[in-house]
Amino acid sequence: MKMVAVFKTDVKYQKQAEFVLSILLIEFPDAKINFDLDDCDKILRVEGTHFSPEAVQELIENLNHICEKLE
Repeated sequence: MKMVAVFKTDVKYQKQAEFVLSILLIEFPDAKINFDLDDCDKILRVEGTHFSPEAVQELIENLNHICEKLE
């Protein structure tokens, strides 16, 4: 079943976003992942079937970024 998770982050710059995306895609290769850095919440959107929002959040926090799942 396809899931979508949306997160508020503190990723401000394109280079940071590209680095985080590269790590996420290694961990979740089948997911569709993107950032909206123009949004005030620096939104990260993850769509796929084989990921958990908790795992995404933990991975980003381990990269020293703030990541909070939005409802």
